[in-house]
Amino acid sequence: MKITTILLPIFFIIFLSCGNDSNNLHFTSVLEGTAIQVPALTGGQISKLLVDTGYQVDAGDTIGVIDTTELSLKQRQLDASMQELASQTELAKIALNQAKTDLNYVKERYDRTLILYQKNTATKQTLDDVSNQLQRAETQHKTAQQNLQTLMAKKEQISAELKLIRKKINDAVILAPINGVISTKYFEPSEAVPSMSPIVEMIDLNVLDVKIYISEKMLSQVKYGQEGEVRVDGSDKNFKGKISWISPKAEFTPKSVLTPETRTSLVYAVDIKVVNQDGVLKHGMPVEVVLAE
Repeated sequence: MKITTILLPIFFIIFLSCGNDSNNLHFTSVLEGTAIQVPALTGGQISKLLVDTGYQVDAGDTIGVIDTTELSLKQRQLDASMQELASQTELAKIALNQAKTDLNYVKERYDRTLILYQKNTATKQTLDDVSNQLQRAETQHKTAQQNLQTLMAKKEQISAELKLIRKKINDAVILAPINGVISTKYFEPSEAVPSMSPIVEMIDLNVLDVKIYISEKMLSQVKYGQEGEVRVDGSDKNFKGKISWISPKAEFTPKSVLTPETRTSLVYAVDIKVVNQDGVLKHGMPVEVVLAE
């Protein structure tokens, strides 16, 4: 998102010629930084807010901290549930091993009884009794397997909840994503901020944009990657800029140009990227852009 600034009348797209630069194209505009809204990924009460409007911060600096008392208690509760579940899982494994042993024993007994029955040395009643025991052993074994699977699934669920809680606790410390300046502060300490709501807005000053407008006649004189000079009042140093975008569509001159003649002209927007060496350039600073003709 680009922060726009109200420009001085006519300064937005004036084409100038003067002195030894008569062969160059001159434009006056303003520098624009890229605005980034920094969200509170974890909602809650703001326990600390370490920045204010106008503060210069570096990437990784702490902007604020959200209270995590409730999240910490929830984490302790889940840790206790995980310990309890571990004990239940061990018992379930023991029960499954016992059920498997019983099932193997009953299977062997059934096989022996079946052979005896086929040789007429065991009664039908004896074979039926052993068959019933085998069915019960198979049911118990299957039940033991299901119990263990249920506990393992519950473990995965609690583990996922713990990871989510830990992430929320980590996200409660709000860090600056870039080097920049705090342009807007949306909350104060002790206020409650909803999850994912921006807590501050930062402006990236590493690379700034300058937007100029050119007429159709000038369109053939500019191209992508074309370099130009960006001049700042009060500084002898000139900065290098490079054209990064040229609008494919014509538009009417912006309303900030109030003269009737220019207001009805069709122009093309051109965006120029300027590297902010040494942090000299500021958002909203008026500049003169010079492009070689």
